[in-house]
Amino acid sequence: MGQTLLKNIQKGVKSALVKQRIITHLIYAGSTTITDLSKSMGLSVPTVTKFVDEMCKEGYVNDCGKLETSGGRHPSLYGLNADSAYFIGVAMAVQSLSLGAINFKGDVLQTKMEIPFKLENTPECLEHICQEIETFIDELPCDKSKILNICIGMTGRVNPETGCSYTHLTFGEKPLAEMFSERLGINVCIDNDSRAMAYGEYIMRSEKCPKNLIYVNVNWGLGLAIIIDGKLYSGMSGFAGEFGHNYGYDNQQICYCGKKGCIETEVSCSALYRKFIARLRQGENSVLLKEKSIDEITLADIISAVRREDVLAIELVEEIGAKLGRHIGDLINVFNPEQVIIGGEFSKVGEYLLPPVISAVRKYTLNLMYKDSDIVLSELKEKANVIGASLLSRSKLFALE
Repeated sequence: MGQTLLKNIQKGVKSALVKQRIITHLIYAGSTTITDLSKSMGLSVPTVTKFVDEMCKEGYVNDCGKLETSGGRHPSLYGLNADSAYFIGVAMAVQSLSLGAINFKGDVLQTKMEIPFKLENTPECLEHICQEIETFIDELPCDKSKILNICIGMTGRVNPETGCSYTHLTFGEKPLAEMFSERLGINVCIDNDSRAMAYGEYIMRSEKCPKNLIYVNVNWGLGLAIIIDGKLYSGMSGFAGEFGHNYGYDNQQICYCGKKGCIETEVSCSALYRKFIARLRQGENSVLLKEKSIDEITLADIISAVRREDVLAIELVEEIGAKLGRHIGDLINVFNPEQVIIGGEFSKVGEYLLPPVISAVRKYTLNLMYKDSDIVLSELKEKANVIGASLLSRSKLFALE
């Protein structure tokens, strides 16, 4: 059922496109009446009634009963059948994979977090990812034929429109999304991980999430996603948000991109790790040295040490937080957003991060603009990418125009 509708939508079949619009309306507006649906779509009531009746028989739409009114005839309410379609999200990081699944209404069915993995630019790596996806799908308690789309949220430069990746898994002649689709036998799309995270926060927090926001993704690198009037901004080639690769410091530190002095060389988890290890080698102390040698310490250990009130770890977090706040101030001056969300691995330090960030923002931002922007930590935390990718998987097929 699901794959037939999807193929007809892709072929541009007129009736399928109308059904696509009806589904989109029901996703974002919830249950509604035929009259309201007719007004929203600009179609006659008899036409909408005909399509809704068909979609009820096909299982996409449910009759939700009568709408309670103060008088007169009670119209019927119609809503999506949550179990008529499913969508998969994949969060692809350098050293782990996370997978998630949602139903048509966006309810999270299942997640499988941080599967050990090593991202390499080889066909074998792509095959490994496909096998993990297939294993996850096999474990889902749902009809596999109803999975309409898979979205992979990945680090680096990707073009979501063409399905091409320019940073990772670049070995093929075909677009990466097409290679995944052919291997899995399911429609696959790709997008940048920061945009997936931002979209997850935006949709899952719905009513309390503003329509103009920036999401700062502080992971091993430093990414950015921009939402303007409720829509993700990808830029001309899909590369918008490479915030971390702006020049920021005369530190002669070589960035992952090959240039020197990028912002992420001082503001990122990689910067935290590099500075922490360097300070230990210079003879400074940490609670971690009672448990591990310097070479055994990981980023997760350092973040854990912050929560354990390790003086060195807290000092570095506050130092990086102040630098982050300065650069967020620049973003606020440019975009004037309603909200700035800080996510990624670095946000796990929680209460130790926001004070230095906010202090620096106040110092470097125009006063009128600072007052407009609320600065908060991610609510989805480590699940932001996988939930966001799952929701993007749905929105790629059913997005508001």
